[in-house]
Amino acid sequence: MTGQATRQAAMGSTSDEELVRRVCAGETALFEVLMRRNNARVYRAVRALLRDEDEAEDVMQQAYVLAFTHLEQFKGSARFSTWLLRIAVNEALLHLRKRSRLVSLDGGADDVLEAGMKLVERNTPDPERQSAEREFVRLLEATIDALPASSRVVLMLREVDGLSTAETAEVLSVSQDVVKTRLHRARELLREEMENRLEDQLEEVFSFLAPRCDRVVAAVMSRLGMH
Repeated sequence: MTGQATRQAAMGSTSDEELVRRVCAGETALFEVLMRRNNARVYRAVRALLRDEDEAEDVMQQAYVLAFTHLEQFKGSARFSTWLLRIAVNEALLHLRKRSRLVSLDGGADDVLEAGMKLVERNTPDPERQSAEREFVRLLEATIDALPASSRVVLMLREVDGLSTAETAEVLSVSQDVVKTRLHRARELLREEMENRLEDQLEEVFSFLAPRCDRVVAAVMSRLGMH
């Protein structure tokens, strides 16, 4: 079976944790499967903190390289996706510090609905996304961007990626009560603008389309010397 065929087969019912075991045992090419499975949730968490698509991709790549080089440290006490998200969130926070724009996850210093909310730009405009539905999603993205950092990241992890309260608390290194409080605050802030349609539209926020997925995977595989 070719390497590509092996990776395709692994995309089936094999768990993340089993893939980690196989990567550590020498099937390093299967790390691509782990990236593709987790790209969307990692992107949304990082993008929620950085509010910049290009920087989000850079941080994702660094997080994946760190995850790969420390993969043997994954003990399986939590889901692989939770372990990976924690690495990605920490890298995003480190990136913010390096560019001298430290964002405190306590949310206390952030202004709600910052002046000059900008609409989120897509790398490749799609004419079909000029519909009323797409305009609503753009407004929702802009509203989320204007939330305090603590609200943005909790909203992405809980409402969009579907992590449990316990998993979110582990990723952010806070208590479950803190997660619940931040999520309640985020919902209340969003409801001012999106009360009637929030639930149905959140799944489209900061979508991780195929070209971006391929670009991040290719860059990481190149840095790891697998392509």
